[in-house]
Amino acid sequence: MIGYISLYTIALLVLFASPVVQADDVTPIPADKAQVEAWFKANVGPLSARKGTLDPAIEAAETDPRIVNVNPAGGGDFKTINEAIKTVPTGNTKRVIIKLAPGVYREKVTVLHGQPFVTIMGKPGAETNITYDGTAAKYGTVESATLIVWATNFVAANLNIINTSPMPKPGTQGQALAHRINGDKAAYYNCRFHGFQDTLCDDRGNHFFKNCFIEGTYDFIFGRGASLYLNTQLHAVGEGLRVIAAHHRQSDKEQNGYAFVHCKITGLGSGIYLGRSWMSHPKVIYAYTEMSSVVNPSGWADNKDRAHDKTVFYGEYECRGPGSNKEKRVDHTKEIDKKEVNQFLTLGYIKGSSWLLPPPAF
Repeated sequence: MIGYISLYTIALLVLFASPVVQADDVTPIPADKAQVEAWFKANVGPLSARKGTLDPAIEAAETDPRIVNVNPAGGGDFKTINEAIKTVPTGNTKRVIIKLAPGVYREKVTVLHGQPFVTIMGKPGAETNITYDGTAAKYGTVESATLIVWATNFVAANLNIINTSPMPKPGTQGQALAHRINGDKAAYYNCRFHGFQDTLCDDRGNHFFKNCFIEGTYDFIFGRGASLYLNTQLHAVGEGLRVIAAHHRQSDKEQNGYAFVHCKITGLGSGIYLGRSWMSHPKVIYAYTEMSSVVNPSGWADNKDRAHDKTVFYGEYECRGPGSNKEKRVDHTKEIDKKEVNQFLTLGYIKGSSWLLPPPAF
């Protein structure tokens, strides 16, 4: 009897300690692009419909957010983004929504570790540009970004984030980041990232990008993030060797990777690669993505270390367009089936059901 009670108690502890798998964690993004918005609305509902399902800290933070208005011309609470961010206290527990009036903000902006729950947003349909000309030569590669975020639960919407440094000449190094995200649980809606080499450092944590535009030349999305890019345009510029994704995964134990779903690859010229093995175990997949002729027929850049051929995870699933022809792809392109691809097509990939919310209204 004692043994039976012990086993029963253990079973109960396991049951209640196990995370509850919610429907939106396992419902895949539909293959039909016309159904994506309905999928998003069904799986990423507003706070009012999600109480009791979100992380309690997020529910508390999102209730009664503080609004801060920034306008360089005056009439707002502040004239610069940095002034507004300085008002976010260390250990912040309430959402702070920083609304930017349309215009150009020439600032190098950093949201610190201790400043979670910050939203920076522009007005939908207006030009709101955050610009700076930082370079690796002056700041170091990852510190060159126009906008750097270390904090968790960051949101950006309706922004153009731009590094205005000139394009490096083909064959030369010229890292100059538009954005670096190092915080967990970050979401981007209708944002545009402009740069050349290393435009977006998608470095650490779970991230979600929707209806965005990312432009660059070499490794223009790089880092260690576990990120879902939905309905995002990846635009190649420049000449010479050009690569979209350089994922920094170093072992099979790391739960990260980039998933590009219903995206669109465009650009100038031809020969851009979908990704390369910056480290030994990169994980990058493209699903339902439209690929123009700018994509190199081999798809993925050759691995300098041939041993990486066995450890990379390069997947393509039901993509379309002239650049999606897999006839000449490198041998280590992974054939993934519907069952395998589904892990990349759900909010569960970024643990999104506990934190992801729709963009706030301006």
